[in-house]
Amino acid sequence: MGHRKKSAPRRGSLGVRPRKRAARLVPRVRSWPDPAISQPMLLGYLAYKAGMTHAIIIDDRPHSRTSGKEIFVPITVLEAPPIIVLGARFYKYSISAGGLLSIGDVVRSPVDGLVKVAEMFKDNEFVGLTERELVKKYLHGLRKRLPSLVKPDKSSEYGYAFIEKDWEARLDKLASGDIRDVRVLVSTIPVLTGIGKKAPELLEIRVGGGTIEDRVKYIKNILGGALTVRDVLSGPIKQGEEIKLFSEGGYADVIGVTKGKGFQGVIKRFGVKELPRWHKHRKGSRKIGARSYGSGVMATTPQAGQMGYHRRTDYNKRIIKTGENGLEVTPKGGFVGYGIVRTHYVLLHGSVMGPRKRVVVLRYPIRPPDWVPESAPQIVYLSLSSKQGV
Repeated sequence: MGHRKKSAPRRGSLGVRPRKRAARLVPRVRSWPDPAISQPMLLGYLAYKAGMTHAIIIDDRPHSRTSGKEIFVPITVLEAPPIIVLGARFYKYSISAGGLLSIGDVVRSPVDGLVKVAEMFKDNEFVGLTERELVKKYLHGLRKRLPSLVKPDKSSEYGYAFIEKDWEARLDKLASGDIRDVRVLVSTIPVLTGIGKKAPELLEIRVGGGTIEDRVKYIKNILGGALTVRDVLSGPIKQGEEIKLFSEGGYADVIGVTKGKGFQGVIKRFGVKELPRWHKHRKGSRKIGARSYGSGVMATTPQAGQMGYHRRTDYNKRIIKTGENGLEVTPKGGFVGYGIVRTHYVLLHGSVMGPRKRVVVLRYPIRPPDWVPESAPQIVYLSLSSKQGV
């Protein structure tokens, strides 16, 4: 006589416990790589998820069975408007702290950088912002994040004033100490996109490459200014013996928060098998048989709870292409729920966590694959057909 199978592989990974809501929408990057590159550069960037499409590319993997042939790949389109470098933070090594300890930071007014951004998009009819409108909306949104640095000022042309002290002297003073690491505080400019928000996202990004002195000089040049995705993800992958993977054709780690599903039962949350519906199943079937063997609830037992809105890291997503004109990758009718890609963009191979309009962090790959591409793959066809009703 047959019987029901009583054994099965466990459901759900134990490596992502606890399955709770993310602490913040813009994830803090916990680990930064230390690439062996000669020139200083930012090791991260911020972008917004617009949607997905597909492309036909020439497979450039040398040992692949389809090497040199056309292959189909799924593509995620990220809108990556310029970022503003608001400040810099310096770290020293502390024995008592058991690691890096911040010794201070310095901030500079972003108005000059915003003026250059307005000049960059003055002919873009989809952005449609004058210099005054852009600066005013950005400062209005920044005041929600950093109220101590942005104050209302009726005498100002923009209606707000950025509280800036002698940043150059303070930067020289902080850089004169025994510093081990340098990072910059950057913000997005969401008013350039169509996602409908003013408050920018803030993130601390490490500066890598060169010596500490080179990094300080680099920060001094970019502080208060604007950087585009082309400024960060630029240059060839290989330059002699030097390898820079964080560029077009290379790789990036994507860090973000997944799409929230709310409180879900054990069947949907872990995918466990529904119990047999014998004799009316008065006590229910969409549950597990027992939470323990009698000595208290086991932590590894699947139970109902929060599903989605978790912080996740996706390693080694290949950067297929970057560009300045978002209309090149916008499908007919725009992306569903997002609209038109108005500014710079990044095309990634594969999917990315989170819903549309969510911000994700692109990080220099911390554990890259063994194969290093020579350049970006050749794109034969990029689908721009309408995504309505798909």
